Amino acid sequence: MATLVLGGAGYIGSHTVDRLIEKGEKTIVVDSLVTGHRQAVNKDAKFYQGDIADKDFMRQVFKENSDIDAVIHFAAYSLVAESMKKPLKYFDNNTAGMVKLLEVMNEFSIDKIVFSSTAATYGIPEEVPIKETTPQNPINPYGESKLMMEKIMRWADEAYGIKFVPLRYFNVAGAKPDGSIGEDHMPETHLLPIVLQVAMGKRDKLQIFGDDYNTPDGTNIRDYVHPLDLADAHILAVDYLKAGNPSTAFNLGSSTGFSNREILEAARKVTNKEIPAEIAPRRGGDPDVLVASSTKAREVLGWKPQFDDISKIIETAWKWHTLHPEGYQDK
Repeated sequence: MATLVLGGAGYIGSHTVDRLIEKGEKTIVVDSLVTGHRQAVNKDAKFYQGDIADKDFMRQVFKENSDIDAVIHFAAYSLVAESMKKPLKYFDNNTAGMVKLLEVMNEFSIDKIVFSSTAATYGIPEEVPIKETTPQNPINPYGESKLMMEKIMRWADEAYGIKFVPLRYFNVAGAKPDGSIGEDHMPETHLLPIVLQVAMGKRDKLQIFGDDYNTPDGTNIRDYVHPLDLADAHILAVDYLKAGNPSTAFNLGSSTGFSNREILEAARKVTNKEIPAEIAPRRGGDPDVLVASSTKAREVLGWKPQFDDISKIIETAWKWHTLHPEGYQDK
């Protein structure tokens, strides 16, 4: 049997494809390459370039690979700030794209999907650590689009028996330890790669947005997870569905929060660089603390993150960035 990975040329998708191939799994990848990188895809995976919202294209993928029995879905736009300016782009690509995908999956009797959801579905959480039962109240179109995708899958399960697992995760950071694949976004909006770009001299300084939050050092606290740990969770979720279990959601996090200042200090130690930083005004809609309770994933899926030390995570990211200062462009 084979696993279809949508968005498998992206940051987390490419690490998941790599892990599947490492486990000897037949892997099919679909990616539009709008934000993904062809070089990131393991050469042993079968690759198709195209849009998952193109039903004729997806029908062809399923026809040519009749042994596909599960789908892992990473293909979505994910920039919060852009979603505020272009909400319809996010509802069209993310939400409407999911509808078209599920229609084709139903045509071909593919009834298992693991979905890359997000902590953004919780908005400003009513409790910390955040549980799967915490109310979902998104505060931006990106989070709203993902929550709508979760709801659409629930009704597709009800009507067609397509079983699904949404994995809601938090800040992803790090790279494959050998430095062969890693994070390469344009523009870059994630804290850790920006910190490391300052360390490399590609940016003058780091801007920390706000130092008056209700946290011990005044800066935002976030939960950081390594992409290989996320890859393992997606594969475990596929196995969970293949075992005949019901649809359910899981949070994925380290259960430990680190403030922006703590990330900066840890990066200074790992890189042995000064990394200049300054405090900038707060950004709208940034919660004080986002930390996941991943107890359910650990107990039900048997998920055991290997990268639970922030310095270890930063070391893997630093290796990727120093080996590939221009990202995948330098290959």
